[in-house]
Amino acid sequence: MWQIMKVFLLQILPFLLFGGGIYAKASTVGLLLWDEVAWLTFNWLQVKEASYTRLCSTKNIITVNGQFPRPTIYAKKGETIIVDVYNKGKENITIHWHGVSMPIYPWIDGPKYITQCPIQPRSKFSQKIILSFEEGTLWWHAHGDWTQATIHGAIIVYPKNGTKYPFPKPNVEVPIILGQWWKSDVNVVRDEALATGADPNASDSLLINGQPGDLFPCSKLGTFKLTVDHGKTYLLRIINAAFHEALFFSITKHKMIVVGTDGSYTKPLTRDYITIYPGQTYDVLLEANQHPNHYYMAAKTYSIISEAVMAGLRSLADAEHPCNVPLSPNTKLIYTVSMNSFLCPNNSCAGPNGMRFSASINNISFQFPTIDILQAYY
Repeated sequence: MWQIMKVFLLQILPFLLFGGGIYAKASTVGLLLWDEVAWLTFNWLQVKEASYTRLCSTKNIITVNGQFPRPTIYAKKGETIIVDVYNKGKENITIHWHGVSMPIYPWIDGPKYITQCPIQPRSKFSQKIILSFEEGTLWWHAHGDWTQATIHGAIIVYPKNGTKYPFPKPNVEVPIILGQWWKSDVNVVRDEALATGADPNASDSLLINGQPGDLFPCSKLGTFKLTVDHGKTYLLRIINAAFHEALFFSITKHKMIVVGTDGSYTKPLTRDYITIYPGQTYDVLLEANQHPNHYYMAAKTYSIISEAVMAGLRSLADAEHPCNVPLSPNTKLIYTVSMNSFLCPNNSCAGPNGMRFSASINNISFQFPTIDILQAYY
């Protein structure tokens, strides 16, 4: 089932010339202008089913506010956000704030049965998110079976009042969410994997902002397109919302300047592509400096991950963005994450050699409890 390389050309990045200038036209792209009013409360996270068509077929998926992906949460560094979640779906669910430290309110961080019990159907739950030192791009997503496949969105944290980006201010900011699409119900895919002991069936396509690329059937009209002005700079806030796929992301004939990752800034790093792992985010600057034309932006999976981008990243660590790392740790923790194979009766499972896949940490596997572990601990 493992392939040496899987390549997906996903989206078109068109550069369109109009009367000597290039103008942003895409309705999905906008420039957010902040005023002095802090956004503190969001009362619109309604979990519910909605019908979506991709790859020539239609199915119901679980969404937030009927959107896939999104909605995007905007805030400033140091702000507190109140999110009211209304579960109008059929499944238990939690919402996790990926990359937010949550130092005071870990009980509402989202992992089901780890930090909190799930939000049951027809129930409401209010969550308090404190953005203490995070700045840049983070994201939120569901926890609970495979609901993350369609319930996720960006968290964009702007500099606090009186401060600015540690790089030239971009002209436009664009969230880029990389995801996956299965024609089948994702819970069916999960159940088949659990029943057979095999690796889950591969997704039918990768997505950029919820859309396959124009090379996929029935996808040309919906393909995400970013129209840019020649000479302007674009801040791409890239999120890998795929389950277990490390992705290469690039834009034809363009270089990207990495300026941040996972809610913190880095020293600028120029690359032809980035390698982004599941759950990871990157802030990259794109300069529209090529001749007006159509250029592909693409993501692909690969079995051997290049470390060039990760190895080149360095923390910014300036006065506005200190990096308070303990210089003399007094405790060393060693964790070994393993993918194991277990015997099945008569070699009846669908994993390698008739065995079953199972993951472990330090040779201990995890089973979901029926209570909230963190709350029970305290």
